[in-house]
Parts: sequence; C-alpha cells; structure tokens
Amino acid sequence: MSRHKVAVIGSGNIGTDLMIKVLRRSEVLEMAAMVGIDPASDGLARARRLGVPTTAEGVDGLLRMPGFDEVAVVFDATSAGAHRRNWELIEPTGARMVDLTPAAIGPLVVPPVNLAGLTDARNVNMVTCGGQATIPMVAAVGEVAPVLYAEIVASISSRSAGPGTRANIDEFTETTSRAIVEVGGAARGKAVIVLNPAEPPMIMRDTVYCLTTGSDPRAVARSVAAMAERVRDYVGGYRVKQAVQHRALAADDPLLRLAGATGRDDVSLVSIFLEVAGAGDYLPEYAGNLDIMTAAALRVGETLVARRPLEATA
Repeated sequence: MSRHKVAVIGSGNIGTDLMIKVLRRSEVLEMAAMVGIDPASDGLARARRLGVPTTAEGVDGLLRMPGFDEVAVVFDATSAGAHRRNWELIEPTGARMVDLTPAAIGPLVVPPVNLAGLTDARNVNMVTCGGQATIPMVAAVGEVAPVLYAEIVASISSRSAGPGTRANIDEFTETTSRAIVEVGGAARGKAVIVLNPAEPPMIMRDTVYCLTTGSDPRAVARSVAAMAERVRDYVGGYRVKQAVQHRALAADDPLLRLAGATGRDDVSLVSIFLEVAGAGDYLPEYAGNLDIMTAAALRVGETLVARRPLEATA
C-alpha cells in the first residue's frame, strides 16, 4: 500500500513517541525524516537505528534533505517560539504542518470535535494535552445543553513534564482556555495545570467542570459516554473514571459569578472525571499527557493526507 511521507521536527520525548507511532501504528504514513538540533539526542539515535533518515541541523537541514519535496505533512514537536520560525520556512514549500506546540498559529484542532471541518487547513494546532483530554467533554455537554462556563484542571506527573512543557506553561493555560471557548463551545473558559511530584508517578487525570442551563442528567451522561468512545478510538487509555455528577445550583451560589449568572435558579454544575494512560510505545504508561498529544496528532496527520492525493506529494 502506498504511503504519504511525513517528517517530525523535535527529537525529544514527544517527537520520538510520535515517530514510533507512525512506524508501528499507521497504515498510511511513512517516516521520511526525524529532525533535531542535538546530534547526541536519544531521539535521533533511535531514529537512525530504526532506519529513519535524520538531520541535526533543524528545519534548515530538513529542507536540504533529498526527497523533501515528497513530504506531505510536517509534525512540529518543538516549542511555541521555535514553531513560528519553522512555519515561516515550511509554508512556502507546500507541505502541511501539524503543530504540537502551544503556538496556535493555525486553527485549533481536537480530532473528535472539529477535525472534519479543518481538512483543508495548511497549519493546524493540537491545542495542548489538557485540551485534547478535556475539550471533547466540554463539547459533549454542549451538544445537549448550553455551557455558560467551563473550567478544566489537568493533573500530570512532574516526571512527564519536560523542559518544553515547563517553558510553555503560560501558553498552555492561555491556549487551552481559548480552545475551551472556540472549539469546546463554552461561553467562557479557564484552564489550570498541576504538575504532581508524587512517587510512584501518577497517571494523567483531568477534571472538567461545566455550568449549564436546562441540562438533563441522563442526556449529558449519554453524550459524555459517546464522546469518550470517539476519543478512545485513537487513545486507548482514555476513560471516564466515574459517573458524571450533576448538581443544581441555588440562585445565591457563588459559582454563578464565574458564568456571569448570579441570581439565576436554572444553572447546574456538571463534573466529569477523566484518566489518560499512555500506550507505552516509547514513553511510560503514566505519561498519558504526552501520549494523547501524539495519538491525536497521528489521527490528524492521517486525516489530512486522506484529502491529499498521493500524486500531489510527488
């Protein structure tokens, strides 16, 4: 079966895990290059052992590699700052880019929520790990009731938060909060990330709070369960940990201030508790926050090339 060639920029944990997912799991994508800036990085060494062409000269080196004109999609697993320059260099080539950083130059994408409408985009942004895990749930609630306010708390092991994650904390909260509204459909949104130093390391856990009006608890539970199945189609370790909680709020409840709904007596609080375990392709099981990013990026890349004829990449 003919495959579409892709390149991964960033030879750290995320880029390496994504490379292995392409090699092991994808029936339509083929690794054309692994790109880094540290010749001694484990990611580049592993790529060479697996027969993947490599360069330690960044995007400039990628553009000089033989056969780059056949690359259909470039995945960027570097940083928000680096992505801006990377896109400046890649955009004129005609290749499409899947951005795993919080740079958010292109439209925000969460596969089961809005990917179908973005298949012609040249640069799409994977939001954040917290966004990939929680925004589907905000959208699921929004499918059956208006969401006046949504707040997500993403708790990850400090061991799975590398230098890139730590350097982009502000971008994480800003981009995720924006995506809760633009992609999830909430009128207002807020994101919080917690780096937990517990030993042994904890699996990624996420909490989603939605203030809604006119919501039927059974309809919300059905919608959440259906969305969880859609996410689990590409992230096997994704699960709702317990029954969805639904509580009517009194008109004087201080939570109403978050939604600008003080004094209303028709608002309910919906609480959803999630867990994301990694697939163990390259990263440990507890690094579900990284696994959901690479698994979602793989799904996006495969969907984008499905709209691009093979002859267009030659």
